[in-house]
Amino acid sequence: MTAATIDMVDEAGARQLVLAGDWRLATMPQPIAAFELRVRQLATDNPVWDLRPVSRLDSAGATLLWRAWGRQWPSSLILSVEHRALLERVAAISGDLEGAPAAHDALAWIAALGRLSLAGLRHLSEIVALIGQLVLDLCYLCRHPREMPWREFSANLYKSGARALPVIALIGFLIGIVLSYLSALQLKTFGADVFIVNLLGISIVRELGPMLVAVLVAGRSGSAMTAQIGVMRVTEEIDALATMGVSRSQRLLLPKVLALAVAMPLLVIWCSAAGIIGGMIAAKLQMGLSYAYFIDTLPRVVPVANVWIGLCKGLVFGVLIALIACHFGLRVKPNTESLSALTTSSVVCSITVAILVDAVFAVATRGLGLP
Repeated sequence: MTAATIDMVDEAGARQLVLAGDWRLATMPQPIAAFELRVRQLATDNPVWDLRPVSRLDSAGATLLWRAWGRQWPSSLILSVEHRALLERVAAISGDLEGAPAAHDALAWIAALGRLSLAGLRHLSEIVALIGQLVLDLCYLCRHPREMPWREFSANLYKSGARALPVIALIGFLIGIVLSYLSALQLKTFGADVFIVNLLGISIVRELGPMLVAVLVAGRSGSAMTAQIGVMRVTEEIDALATMGVSRSQRLLLPKVLALAVAMPLLVIWCSAAGIIGGMIAAKLQMGLSYAYFIDTLPRVVPVANVWIGLCKGLVFGVLIALIACHFGLRVKPNTESLSALTTSSVVCSITVAILVDAVFAVATRGLGLP
C-alpha cells in the first residue's frame, strides 16, 4: 500500500502532472484539505494529467480530483478505462447534486401541488387496498371461525381499551369541570343557570366525548400500532411471517382494527360519563345545582339519539385510526429515521382525519338528537 503522490514533469516542452500510488481515503496525505489545495494549485496552468501510474483509485480520490479540476474534464487526460469509469460516475453524481436550477421557477408551486396530490392518491389507493384485504380476511374468518385470531384480538383490546381507561377518565373529568365552570360564568349573567345541563349534555355526549377519545387514542394506541408494525418491518419479522405462510393481515392487522372498532365506542361512553360527572360536580360547587336535579334533567334535555351519534362516531374513528396506523406502519423503511417520521405522520393524519369526519357527521346529523 503506497501513499498517493503527484509530481510535475516537463516532457517535450509540455507540463505534465504524473499521479502515482494509491489514491484512496486511507493512503492520501493528511490533512486531505491541504492535499486538495496543493492539487488545485498545480492544476492552474492546465497541464497534461497522467493517471496511468495510479495503482488504486476509490471514490474519495476521484472526488478530490474532480473538485480540483473545477468539476469539469481537463483538456489533456491520460488514464485507464477503469479509472475513467469511476471518474464518470463521480461526475454524474456531482451533476445530479448540483444540477438544480438556481433561478426561481414561477410554476414551482404547481409542481409541488402535483407531487402532493400524487402522494395523497398513493396513500388513498394503498388504504383502499388494505381495506379490501381486511374485508376478504373477515369473510374468510366468518366461514372458518376456528381460525379467528382471538388471542391477538383480546391482547389488542386490552392494550387499546382497558389500559386507556384511567387517562381517558381523567381527561374527560377535567374537561367536564372546565366546561361547566366557564359556562357557569356566562349563564349566570343571563340568569340561565339551569341550562347548563343542556349545554354539558349535548356538547360532551355528542361532540367532546368522541373527539377527546379520538385524539387520545390516536396519540396513544395509534402511534403504538405504527411503531410496533414499523419495528417488525425493520427487524424483518413481517417477512418471517410470510416465509412461514402466516397471513400478516389476518394475524397482525385485522385484530388491531377489530379491537379498536370495539374499544372506541366503549371508551366514548366512559369519557362522556366522566365528563358529565365532572361537569355535575362543578355545577354543584359553582351554581348550587343539586345532583338529583342534574341527574333527573339530563335524560329529558339530551335525547338518546345523541348517544347513538357519539357511539357511531367512536366506531368510525376507531376503524379509521387503526387503518391509518397500520398503513403507515407498513410503509416504514428499514431505518430509525423512517420509523420516527412515519409514526409522527400517523398521529397527525389520524387526528386530522378524525376532525374532518367529525365535521361530516355534524353536517349529516345536524337535525338529529336536538331537543
